[in-house]
Amino acid sequence: MQRTTKEREFLDKEDRLRRLCLLGLDGDTRAYHDFLKALGAHLRAYFRKRLFQIPDEVEDLVQETLLAIHTQRHTYRHDQPLTAWVHGIARYKLIDMLRARVGRENLNDPLDDDLEVIASSDIDASDAHRDLAKLLQSLPDKQRLPIVHMKLEGLSVIETARRTGLSESAVKVGVHRGLKALAAKLRGKA
Repeated sequence: MQRTTKEREFLDKEDRLRRLCLLGLDGDTRAYHDFLKALGAHLRAYFRKRLFQIPDEVEDLVQETLLAIHTQRHTYRHDQPLTAWVHGIARYKLIDMLRARVGRENLNDPLDDDLEVIASSDIDASDAHRDLAKLLQSLPDKQRLPIVHMKLEGLSVIETARRTGLSESAVKVGVHRGLKALAAKLRGKA
């Protein structure tokens, strides 16, 4: 069976992370350091996809998840895929954060209700990225660019305004209108 490029990339990433993890568990401190560094980048992408509405939480979740993985490393079963184990821990950390956040403040806008683009695996994520890119291309620049810079790249309103040449107000309006337009397209109303 022929594998797609994305599937091969995912399997290569899985193999590299698993190899570094196992070397680290066997006492290779350099490999373990490299594992945590590579895993941190992987988790950042994982959380950014799920928390594009609240990007400020991403780095805290990455650190909490890395700490949990470090303290629970003895529970990893070597015959199982590493990323499945990692994503399980990451999901629990994400749920804990969302529960605490709902407890702290009344969130009227549930995370990603309108834009159900959350992917359940890295292969699904690549499909979601392609679909999202198509949807974003249908938006005018005044909406597309603020969404890309703020929601996907994690830039602030000020940084986005500088990059796009739009005012801060125009950036906020662009994001709001763009997300509303994307949600309508996904519901089939556009």
